[in-house]
Amino acid sequence: MREIFTGLPWWVKWIAVPVIALVVFGGLIASVVGFVIGLIFKALVFVALVGGLIYVVRKFTASSSSRDW
Repeated sequence: MREIFTGLPWWVKWIAVPVIALVVFGGLIASVVGFVIGLIFKALVFVALVGGLIYVVRKFTASSSSRDW
């Protein structure tokens, strides 16, 4: 592989090849990045909802246990 790139100008190695790779694999890269960001967002929403549920349950159980029937 190194022998192939040895005789080529610098702009082919550092500009043309990465641009071609982005064009060919750009959709795949965008899909993977979008999936990861979506997964992180869903995990944060899950943590916030579970935290809110725990807060509400503790608040109601603390207030109901302090009552004297």
